[in-house]
Amino acid sequence: MTELLERAFDKISRLPASEQDALANWLLAEVESEMRWSKLFAGSQSILSKLAAEALSEHRNGQTQELDPDQI
Repeated sequence: MTELLERAFDKISRLPASEQDALANWLLAEVESEMRWSKLFAGSQSILSKLAAEALSEHRNGQTQELDPDQI
């Protein structure tokens, strides 16, 4: 465990049990979500590469337009 994480857990351990549980639930959900996203991205590299190549091709062929946030 890193020193920073140890310091965070030390401070959290001083909170009331209900707040500790709320933080623990949030942290566990974040870690699980990150693991799911990592797995999904790892399994979709070929699809993402194909989509990126298509987007670059469309851009090179003048089939794209610049995004104007004010027109969204």
